[in-house]
Amino acid sequence: MAAADRLQTRATELFGVRYPVVQTGMGWVSGAGLTTATARAGGLGILASATMTMPEMVRAIDEVKAATDAPFGVNLRTDSVDIDARVDHLIATGVRVASFAQAPGEATVKKLKDAGLVVMPTIGAPRHAEKVAEWGVDAVIAQGAEGGGHTGVIPTSLLIPAVVDAVDIPVIAAGGFHSGAGLVAALAFGAEGIAMGTRFLLSADSSVPDHVKETYLATNLTGTVVTTAIDGAPQRVIRTDVIDGLERAGWLAFPRAVLNALRFRKITRTSMRDLLREGLAMKKAQDLTWGQLAMAANAPMLTKATMVDGHPEVGIMPTGQGVGVIRGLPTSQEIIDEIVTDALATLDRLTR
Repeated sequence: MAAADRLQTRATELFGVRYPVVQTGMGWVSGAGLTTATARAGGLGILASATMTMPEMVRAIDEVKAATDAPFGVNLRTDSVDIDARVDHLIATGVRVASFAQAPGEATVKKLKDAGLVVMPTIGAPRHAEKVAEWGVDAVIAQGAEGGGHTGVIPTSLLIPAVVDAVDIPVIAAGGFHSGAGLVAALAFGAEGIAMGTRFLLSADSSVPDHVKETYLATNLTGTVVTTAIDGAPQRVIRTDVIDGLERAGWLAFPRAVLNALRFRKITRTSMRDLLREGLAMKKAQDLTWGQLAMAANAPMLTKATMVDGHPEVGIMPTGQGVGVIRGLPTSQEIIDEIVTDALATLDRLTR
């Protein structure tokens, strides 16, 4: 039996890919190059349009479609002021998968599904999976506490089987995965595949500056922290002096966030108008306090300053806990090939 056949799941059929491996839509990281490389390698690459303007998203989709005919996905933010236009463009261009870091809303789900797209939000608790399943989503990414960026509190090993028991749709396991043995473990929990962010961030195809990648590679298993000091929501990042300072700030977090926004606005080339518009959109969608708003509006551009512009002194480096066991920068093709080889070897060992 061919390798691809042995690893076929409901997810590979749903996405139209060879292997049950998803590269997540990481803001500022998952651009056209990384998404294309993952799609070519047989996984599902997801373009991170949430940190792109509408014209940038259009160009990125065009780039991926020009480079490969393999299926891919696009990650969207439900609180974007132009979400309807973005959804319309995904439909018009025949994108295979629409993914969301937040619940997309029942009307948006219906519109995308009626047009033939696969809808897949990320969730962090069984009750969240049940809610979006009622709306008709096709699959969910269930991200455990080991995951990077905004994450929940339930460990992956407990979350995945609980979500599998709660819903009948395919569940993609996320949070700490980096190997073929991990893929087999996820399948044993009842998942239909794995989703990885940090493993693909630390690849040769990722556009993150090399000196920033070196900071990631030097991080050990205890070198990350889950903090609410960045934008008011739990977020796993590499522990840095900046993060420690925010953690100690207490009531000073609000003025510090404002000062950081002004200080780094030039680094990120973010206009005050765009900063305010971003913040007000988030406040409306998430019912934030003004203190949380200052931090939340500040966070994306501080992350961009590090991940795109190469200023690690800004110190916002989202990462999964798996960063502690990753030491190389292979290509996306090599990552998926190694996962497949390792998964098959693990299955052979378990079935002797």
